Amino acid sequence: MTTPIVLTGRQYLSLHLIETVVAALPVRDENGAPKTLVYGGAERHVITSQARRRSERVHTRNRANAGVGALAGHTMGMRTREWALITARALEATHGWDQAEAITTARAVLEAVGLKFGDPAKKTVANLTKVLLFAPEDAGTKIAERLHTDREAITAWTKDYVATQEAAASSKKGKKQANNDNGAEPAAEDNGDGKLPPLQKEIRAAVLTALAPRDAIDIALYGRFLAEIADSPNVDGAIQSAHAFTVHEAEQIDDFYAAADDAKLQRKANALDFLDAADDAGAGMTGYQSLITGTFYRHAVLDRRKIRANIRAAGMNEQDAEAAAQAAEAEFVTAFIDAFPEAKKNSTASTGTLPGLVLAFTGDRPFNYAAAFQNPIDETVDGPAAQAAARRLLDHHRFVTARRPDIEKGRVLTYDLDIHKIIKDLDTAGELPAQEAGIIEELTA
Repeated sequence: MTTPIVLTGRQYLSLHLIETVVAALPVRDENGAPKTLVYGGAERHVITSQARRRSERVHTRNRANAGVGALAGHTMGMRTREWALITARALEATHGWDQAEAITTARAVLEAVGLKFGDPAKKTVANLTKVLLFAPEDAGTKIAERLHTDREAITAWTKDYVATQEAAASSKKGKKQANNDNGAEPAAEDNGDGKLPPLQKEIRAAVLTALAPRDAIDIALYGRFLAEIADSPNVDGAIQSAHAFTVHEAEQIDDFYAAADDAKLQRKANALDFLDAADDAGAGMTGYQSLITGTFYRHAVLDRRKIRANIRAAGMNEQDAEAAAQAAEAEFVTAFIDAFPEAKKNSTASTGTLPGLVLAFTGDRPFNYAAAFQNPIDETVDGPAAQAAARRLLDHHRFVTARRPDIEKGRVLTYDLDIHKIIKDLDTAGELPAQEAGIIEELTA
């Protein structure tokens, strides 16, 4: 019998953040333009929750794999279409398999458990699954170990499997050609006359176990959905993420740029272009890029009960699961504050952004404070957007906590001198609705 989950404190950890980016483009649409939405009658720039979640998940994984932070040493996941290639590399590098045999076997095995692959005739996608699969990083290594253990049996099965596939494909092609030659309507598609040989139950079970979420903490945090394999467990994530949006109307510039051609400039600098001066005129390349400047409100929430349930479902005992859950909570807060989408990071240095204000508190339900910014901030009236947004967020929190017994006051953290002064002034006046924290770790102390 599973021991009930007993929480210390309330179920939901809510995070709210104000941050400003200048001349950056953290996320863009299919045309390279900034993403926007209309809220409160004004167009706002948006940083999508998908972009935020990926940057936070990768930040968490990289820290853990580097032995840094609360999750150091814990298993992490990887989301990719390359599991056949990863498994094949492990068979080749660790177990000495021939490259061609390794990839043929890996693809056949993963296909037999239910994953669909790209067109075999197209080399670029032939060995890639059609969907991204989020699984523990060591899944390919574990699958390779099992395949190598049963190498004789799996090699014989693979030859039979591939031969049956090829015979079915050849039969299908022949029927199609005959119909075309006779001017007949194409016959309904089928899988050929041959029935694919099933994978041994023990090997299939081992592959599914390797691909299962197991103790990968980021899968427990962010969840996964895998429809292709019905008996492979899905995970309902413990983190909810909102789209970030500007607290004021969208501001955008189309930045014209000119890229220099070093060879041209070198010739001109050394007076070697006197015969072909016209050819060396102008820039090497020109174009436009959209850039945005804005102060954003950002929100995410962690279901503290759900993260414990997900970790315990992976097989951890109660004590280890509680320790892992506390570590996951700490890294959730760290990633929310420190991670940033990396689009154009080299040309805009946007990943160095620090938030102006972070508000963290727990409650018996999630609390989203987007409504505080339905009326867009007007800097000509309200002053600098970051300071005005910080005041508005703290005022909103004070207003809500006075009316809700199911919410804690929480803590605030700032990296902005002007906002720090606002916090101090509110504290002196007895109007600060949360306790000030000096470092990230104190936000959830």
